[in-house]
Amino acid sequence: MPCQRGNELVPFCLTLSIKGHIITSMNKLDREARAKILHLLCEGSSIRAVTRLTGASKNTVTKLLVDAGHACAAYQDRVLRNLSCKRVQVDEIWSFVYAKADNVAKAKAAPIDSGDVWTWTAIDADTKLLVSFYVGDRTYASARPFIDDLAERLANRVQLTSDGHRSYLVAVREAFGNDIDYGQLQKIYGADPASEKRYSPAKCIGAERKPKIGNPDPDHISTSYVERANLTMRMHMRRFTPLTNAFSKKIENHACSIALRTMFYNFVRIHQTLKISPAMAAGVTDRLWEMKDVVDVIEAFEATRKRAAV
Repeated sequence: MPCQRGNELVPFCLTLSIKGHIITSMNKLDREARAKILHLLCEGSSIRAVTRLTGASKNTVTKLLVDAGHACAAYQDRVLRNLSCKRVQVDEIWSFVYAKADNVAKAKAAPIDSGDVWTWTAIDADTKLLVSFYVGDRTYASARPFIDDLAERLANRVQLTSDGHRSYLVAVREAFGNDIDYGQLQKIYGADPASEKRYSPAKCIGAERKPKIGNPDPDHISTSYVERANLTMRMHMRRFTPLTNAFSKKIENHACSIALRTMFYNFVRIHQTLKISPAMAAGVTDRLWEMKDVVDVIEAFEATRKRAAV
């Protein structure tokens, strides 16, 4: 995810190093209050709705979200390693920060990182674990670090599937070489209906499975699971709701919201099909987490940062 540091736009992903970010006012909230606020955010409530439901101030909720996002990103970066996935699917989901790309030029006081933003996600098709995510643009400049990060987390050769986006092929070849079975699912779309162009995508009229590297199983060249996971992400984060004013105003808040929700999805939420959490299915943890366990992660992260600052 790109974050602004001075005049430089820096990508934010699970591997981002956070320095000097220390909690101060959050000590006024007890663990139960923190867990309740975070749970509401993960279930799709807006920040203002959370303030009405809990009585906490908007600044308090926002600060907790940001600190929780950094803590969750750091924790998942550490534990989601050496994963024995067999089939991985990748995709991107669109959103925007402050204003849509077409409106940035005429927006008042738009920050440098305003405009369209894409969240790249990778999911294990068997355990449904969200292995990695990356927030940036939709170019090779974002595809390469995203695929590099994915490669570093895998313990063995996998079958990888993406859509037909051109940046994937180059990024996958450079990150994996020939040590992967990679295929693309190229969807074929019809003409845009003129009366529905604003709100509806073009109708998909077919799809082609195209092996690209190695020997991928044609039956498993699919992006169904990652597309469904991205739909769940859109439904569970208010910032992704279209045609509202709930969109992110800052890129850091957007990135942290995704990191928190990814933690909730992987460790806390029971997957409807698996009947356990994806992290349990992948062997990352041996129990189902509660939101209080996420608070423990946040508090440990805070303590580490405080010690580093002394």
